Amino acid sequence: MNNIDTIRFDFLRWVRHAAILSCVAIVVSIGLLATRGLNFGLDFTGGFLIEVGYDQPADLDNLRGALGRGGFEDAQVQHFGSATEVLVRLAPPEDEGTADVSSDVLDALSLAGGDPTMKRVEFVGPQIGDELRDQGGLAVIYALAGILIYVWLRFEWKFAAGSILALTHDVCLVLGACALFQVDFDLSVLAAVLAVIGYSLNDTIVVFDRIRENFRRRGSGETVEVMNISINQTLTRTLITSGTTLLALFALFFFGGEVLRAFSFALIIGVVVGTYSSIYVASGSALLMGLQRQDLMPVKKEGADMEEILP
Repeated sequence: MNNIDTIRFDFLRWVRHAAILSCVAIVVSIGLLATRGLNFGLDFTGGFLIEVGYDQPADLDNLRGALGRGGFEDAQVQHFGSATEVLVRLAPPEDEGTADVSSDVLDALSLAGGDPTMKRVEFVGPQIGDELRDQGGLAVIYALAGILIYVWLRFEWKFAAGSILALTHDVCLVLGACALFQVDFDLSVLAAVLAVIGYSLNDTIVVFDRIRENFRRRGSGETVEVMNISINQTLTRTLITSGTTLLALFALFFFGGEVLRAFSFALIIGVVVGTYSSIYVASGSALLMGLQRQDLMPVKKEGADMEEILP
């Protein structure tokens, strides 16, 4: 047996354990989404987002009290990147313009002491937020449907079903992590979820291509053995790709500022679970569905035998 065909890690030995783990993780993620829910950002909820800067670290409890006394009882106040930067979120008022609300908020914050400086003001109407949320959900569904058709045409239905299960698994776990840590879910995080789908699919296609190639190249071997060999042959590429991607994402998470933190967090979770799912969910599902060598053999054209006999 060639060195390249030596199985260094018996990944699929644990495929049933991984299936149980993945099912538990999906159930937990759905439970988190049902109980805690996503912390939708301004893009989806609508309202005002006002960033204020201070010379000294700001006391959030004091600022909340000042906003309450100023008529903004439902305002959400949090630090933004540092203790001197404060982010205020407000529901959209019915009878005030953007300039009026921002000046009223600044006046209320001034009563709490310090010297607040307005840095930015953003406003999204509630109707636009609802449309963005609906269209974002449809974008994920359309992406999964298009991938199902693509993989079905390129490979066969067991691989297509395995890839969709893997991508659904990845999306559920990323959304569950966002719900668990109450990450601000805005358009950038939605873009990260779509990027995770593409990243995970690319990883899965590489493994599937190698599995199909080895089934056609090798004249013998059990299905589990050939799939394990294929996963091992792509392991170095997978680890290098995932490792370098994670290095860049961790740099964005720690040094990219608060604006990029939720985006990079979602991608970090997505890369980790996407690497896992390409091995255990996508390939494992195809194996559990009874993938056989003949499923991946090229279809023989009618009359090909006669063409070989005739001069």
